[in-house]
Amino acid sequence: FIQYMVGPKLVEWTMRVKYIQRADNPRLFQIVESLASRANIPAPKIGIAQIQIPNAFAFGRSIGDGRVCVTQGILSLLSDEELKAVLGHELTHLKNRDVLTITLLSVIPMVMYRIAWQFLFYGRRRDERGGNTVLIGVSAFVFYFITNLLVLYASRIREYFADKGSVALGNRPSVLASSLYKLVYGSARLNPVALKESEGLKAFFIYDPSQARNEIKDLAQLDLDKSGTIDPSELALLRGKNIRLGVGDKLMELLSTHPNMLKRIKKLSEYH
Repeated sequence: FIQYMVGPKLVEWTMRVKYIQRADNPRLFQIVESLASRANIPAPKIGIAQIQIPNAFAFGRSIGDGRVCVTQGILSLLSDEELKAVLGHELTHLKNRDVLTITLLSVIPMVMYRIAWQFLFYGRRRDERGGNTVLIGVSAFVFYFITNLLVLYASRIREYFADKGSVALGNRPSVLASSLYKLVYGSARLNPVALKESEGLKAFFIYDPSQARNEIKDLAQLDLDKSGTIDPSELALLRGKNIRLGVGDKLMELLSTHPNMLKRIKKLSEYH
């Protein structure tokens, strides 16, 4: 919500984004322009975030104001085909106006929180009886909690849609699955201090790097030949398996803007 109201400058400053010209990285420009043409949207501005966390993100108030960014860390980690799959995900976010959608939904829990705070801590001072104000405040807080969970759920659903959108733009599901696997692995190897530099804006990322160390153990089991990628045959094997998360993983996903990565890759296995 803050990003939408204050503008892209907040994201750019926090992530140390440097916008580039075609001559700076011709392959990146070619990939983005090709995907934008397929998606039938204007080519967004392209930026490189000067951080080592391997990731990508997109933002902007409208499709015409779209910006897509990759980090320094992702450029040295993924192949061109894998990078194209990741950027297909990000351009789908722009096409679907996901930033605006989640921003508008986020207004509801923010209003509920403000009402709860007002009645619980200020309303009682003005009303000696206090009973009604406390009841209103508690009710507002309950609605804040519920609506906040619904916004997080909507955010997770948008991630699934963006994955599907990347496949619709011509990227193979196994390539996107490999990309996500590599991004998790790359983040899990980083010093925890490095992961904190983007903590406040991780909702914009293609995945939440703070969950990398929890998720890498499950994902490593998918890479049967230890090649560092998830090939089509390995993804096909996942299609027939039932994914069961522990209580801790379920709770962590419930409070996250991103789906559990194992479930997410399982969903990719269903696309052909």
